[in-house]
Amino acid sequence: MYRGRYAPSPTGPLHLGNALAAAVAFRRARGGAFVLRVEDLDRPRCVPGMVERQLEDLRWLGITWSEGPFFQSERSYDAAIAALFAAGRAYYCTCSRKQIAAVSAPHGPADDGPRYPGTCRGRIEKPSGRYAVRFLVEPGVVRVDDALQGPFEQDVDASVGDFVIARADGVVAYQLAVVADDIAMQMTEVVRGGDLLYSTPRQIQLFEALGAAPPAFAHTPLVVAEKDGTKLSKRDGGHTLEGLRARGVDGPALRDRMAALGSEKRATIALDEII
Repeated sequence: MYRGRYAPSPTGPLHLGNALAAAVAFRRARGGAFVLRVEDLDRPRCVPGMVERQLEDLRWLGITWSEGPFFQSERSYDAAIAALFAAGRAYYCTCSRKQIAAVSAPHGPADDGPRYPGTCRGRIEKPSGRYAVRFLVEPGVVRVDDALQGPFEQDVDASVGDFVIARADGVVAYQLAVVADDIAMQMTEVVRGGDLLYSTPRQIQLFEALGAAPPAFAHTPLVVAEKDGTKLSKRDGGHTLEGLRARGVDGPALRDRMAALGSEKRATIALDEII
């Protein structure tokens, strides 16, 4: 049976870019299970009361869920980290960002930091001070056959290096949390925004290291502003679902419009196309 999900972070109000992924995920889950998961691990960035506001936005769109909402903050990822250590795919790292930047090559615009050079690789004894936990990646190209974006390939070792799966402040990193959750919730397909396609090869390696088959992936086009072509952000404050609802927009009609547009094989959708 098909099992899909929508997993917003309560860091700000939902805008049309967030809603596009939700609409496509909801449509693709017809006849199967649709799980709502709140990704609230990074507590300092979560806005009080935002979960309730986002749920109201989804209901206004006519998006319902068969399971959840589940909260990452109520889950434990200790077993996943232990399993990776046991498999020889995790190690402790005491490097600071400044140290990594000093010895690493500059990173590309799609990356989320300089490539880790492997300074602490092989450290399996827990340090006495601050430390992060890194995932030991395997060299070679990982291929993603994305349902909406087409084939995407990346050599994770060459472009990213060993990446953090548990931060020095004790918070489990996004990459591991979503993979552990998708395994536990038995997701068969992951639908999300196109900006996360670059993370997918890393997550495929995590799925395989944890002994699980990766789900299928479908990354929706990015919604960009018609004036300058930049991606919509929660920080922008414009084109929020709350604002559209207040202006009397028909939520289910908007959902259907976005689901149709977001299911096309394209990289971006201009904001005025949706409006």
